[in-house]
Amino acid sequence: MHWSSRAGRAALAGIALASPLRGQALTATELGVGALATWAHRDFYGVGIELGLRPSSDGRISLSADGGTVDGHAGMRVEATAQFLVTPSAKTGVSPYAGVGVAYVGSRAYRGTGVLVVLVGCESAAGRRRGWFGEVGLGDGLRLRVGWRWRNFPGWWAP
Repeated sequence: MHWSSRAGRAALAGIALASPLRGQALTATELGVGALATWAHRDFYGVGIELGLRPSSDGRISLSADGGTVDGHAGMRVEATAQFLVTPSAKTGVSPYAGVGVAYVGSRAYRGTGVLVVLVGCESAAGRRRGWFGEVGLGDGLRLRVGWRWRNFPGWWAP
């Protein structure tokens, strides 16, 4: 094929136009509130906030801080997780995800400890501006988190 032909120029124009579109990942910044419970040697019950960053279409980095009780004493739990979103642009239905990370659980009554966290979760339509979420997993015992997330997407995304 000769590149000076009309078909060659059309092919080059198509490649040039399609390349920027492929590079547009659906990024987002998220803020969430929720309740967390872990059942282990020392049970934790608390409420807190979560900040999430979706640097790519299918990934989320999440940091959460919860205040509550550890076996009836004032305590806290801080978590950092990396999560894989299965359907990050879904505008309807339920969007599953999974993640791994670390957590710190502390209380004045007990020495704090770091733990590994593994979780699976689902959220309502990950491509919408807000919705509920629920997670179950392991991390200092059985772990359950439920709550609500607000998402800020790029201007070109129409949720």
